[in-house]
Parts: sequence; C-alpha cells; structure tokens
Amino acid sequence: MPEVPEVEALRAFLDAHLVGREIVRALPLTVNVLKTYDPPLTALEGTTVTGVGRRGKYLDIAASRDGGPPLHLAVHLARAGWLRWKDSFPETPPRPGKGPLALRVVLADGSGFDLTEQGTTKRLAVHLVRDLTDVPGVATLGPEPLDPSFDRAAFALLLAGERRQVKGALRDQRLIAGIGNAYSDEILHAARISPFKQVQNLSDEEITILYDTMKTILAEAVERSEGVAAGRLKSEKKSGLRVHGRAGEKCPVCGDTIRSVSYRDSSLQYCPTCQTGGKPLADRRLSRLLK
Repeated sequence: MPEVPEVEALRAFLDAHLVGREIVRALPLTVNVLKTYDPPLTALEGTTVTGVGRRGKYLDIAASRDGGPPLHLAVHLARAGWLRWKDSFPETPPRPGKGPLALRVVLADGSGFDLTEQGTTKRLAVHLVRDLTDVPGVATLGPEPLDPSFDRAAFALLLAGERRQVKGALRDQRLIAGIGNAYSDEILHAARISPFKQVQNLSDEEITILYDTMKTILAEAVERSEGVAAGRLKSEKKSGLRVHGRAGEKCPVCGDTIRSVSYRDSSLQYCPTCQTGGKPLADRRLSRLLK
C-alpha cells in the first residue's frame, strides 16, 4: 500500500505533469471506484488543473473552470491500487470492467493517467467533491507526521490515554495520517521497540526515540522517492525497506532472522534481537491452526 513517501512522490510527479493543463475526459471503468455522484465525474471535463496536493494517503487533484471554485478529485489507492502515467492512449476507449483498469483521466494533449487495481478485493476509492473535507476519510485524518508543527510534544499528547499496541497506534489514520503497515514496521525496528508493546507503557525516553525515528524514516523515504518516475515507485519503496516483507532474511543490524506475525489479511515483520529481547512474538493465526 502506498504510504506518505510514495503518495508524496506521486503528488510531486502529478504536480509537474498536470498543473495548467485541461482535462477533456474522466472515465470510470469499474462500478465501485467512484464513491460520489454529485458533482458528476463529467464535471471535470473542460476544467484546468490548478494544483495537486496530498492529505495522508489521499491525492488531491484540484481543477477549476474559468477561474471558478475548484473541484477536488480525491484518490485513495488502498492496498492494490496504482497510478500509471500515459503519454498517449489508444483511440478506442477501454471496455468497462475489463482487467485491472478502474479510471482514466485524459488531458487535451492526449496524455493522462490510469488508475488500476489488482486482485479481487476492490478498495481503490475516488471522490469528486467541492471541498476535500467532504471526503469522510479525509475529514477524520490526524496530523501529518512530517509537518514542521507536529513536534514531540504534540506526538506525546496524541499518545496520552492510548491503551493499545504501539503498532496499531502508528497505523491509525485518525491518530497520525499516512503511516501504514510497512513504515510502521520500519519505524519500530529502527526505534528498537516491540510492535506489541502497549502505548501506555512507553517511557518518556521511548516516546522521544519513537518520535525522532518516525521523522527520520519517513523523511529519508521521501528523499529516496524524489524524482522517481511513478512506475518505479513501488520497487523503490521495497528496496529501501529493512524488515517489512523480509521475513526469513537476516536483520541488517544484528544478523538475527527477521520474523513475521500474520493476521487475517496482513502481517508484520520484526527482529527479535533488536526489538523483543530475543523472544519471538506469538503468531496468533498459526497458534489457532495448531489447536
């Protein structure tokens, strides 16, 4: 799933390729990709893109007609969605419901982008709204982790009163916007904190370490992604991960074997030596199978 660094890189890429250009066609190609109906998607046709922003994991493409109030095309790529830039498209429009193609946006010069989603579970979501906060998922987002105003004191205040595992807290979009499964694993590994540790049991020193590590890991990932073409961002993300998705490999810090804990539709990875005092964490899904 794209997280803050990848979505920020997509934002920068689209800002350079879309702003000042006219949209001539916006075509949904699956029945479930568009989550709004007023205004209709055809309202984008004939508008000019005025800016591309990001809020959490959402892309925000703003476009207006004749300098009027902008419409906002909000895109959440979810787990299996992606954006693919095209310099040109075939003259024949694609058939709806065929393959992974979910939505196509075409510019006046013939270029544009496709939104695609692999797999059978369809979570990619597109909203066309007059105000970005009209998107329910945006309205409830927490602060941006790389915002300069989000300091250590603000981070500690968010954690105060939390009664859950730190892994879940970092992934909660209502608490902090834009961190998902992969970067929460990376942050906790670099901070040497167990993903199962309860937030209320973090010491002041651990909160400081967690805050500083979060800022560093995300900033470095954003820097690695700068200037990377949209089509290569996924591979760039994977190459920069040290523990997430690397179960069975050696920890790059201590050499221990990276382990995994599986859930119904996801998993986390960690290093026992670096994070849990050498003790493997219980894999609840495997435990249930062995009963």
